[in-house]
Amino acid sequence: MIPTTPAPVVVKDGIANPAPLGLCAFGMTTVLLNIHNAGFTELSSMILAMGIFYGGTAQVIAGVIEAKKNNTFGLTAFTSYGFFWLSLVALIVMPKLGWMEPASNGSMVAYLSMWGLFTFCLFFGTLRLNRALQFVFGSLTILFALLVWGDASGEAGIKHLAGYEGIICGASAIYTGIAGVLNEVYGKTVLPIGTIEPK
Repeated sequence: MIPTTPAPVVVKDGIANPAPLGLCAFGMTTVLLNIHNAGFTELSSMILAMGIFYGGTAQVIAGVIEAKKNNTFGLTAFTSYGFFWLSLVALIVMPKLGWMEPASNGSMVAYLSMWGLFTFCLFFGTLRLNRALQFVFGSLTILFALLVWGDASGEAGIKHLAGYEGIICGASAIYTGIAGVLNEVYGKTVLPIGTIEPK
């Protein structure tokens, strides 16, 4: 009998890809908030509810699942931005409940600056992932910079500009999330994301 080498067995982890959930949760909530920033809608319970339950909770869930898939980048990004949305809603709601004074412009500048710096650092991680994520994180870094500029200067026009840019950023995250779903369902590239070949 001639010895043969057994064929390699591909073992799947049995856990679905949580990235589309996290990206769509981030993207849809970002678009809705920035429709307000652009001046089209008021800041209503619709936006706050999305911030708590979809932008916040759904992203945290996606991040926890990324941990199970041993994806440090996904864990860090989705969990962090999920809690960003929850903290942003808290900043808006807590003063209305009389729990504490509203954050000053200086406080908001510091808050948004830290998130902008964090996003800029994560952008470098996307350079090894795909072009779509590079656009999401690059445009999000610009969004935070515009929001900081708007709060620091008090110029309403800058906030409106940030709103338009934020709509683009959010739409790009939705695109990337939907691409992840459709490309997996159809087993081929339906929506390209600019995959980067490993070196």
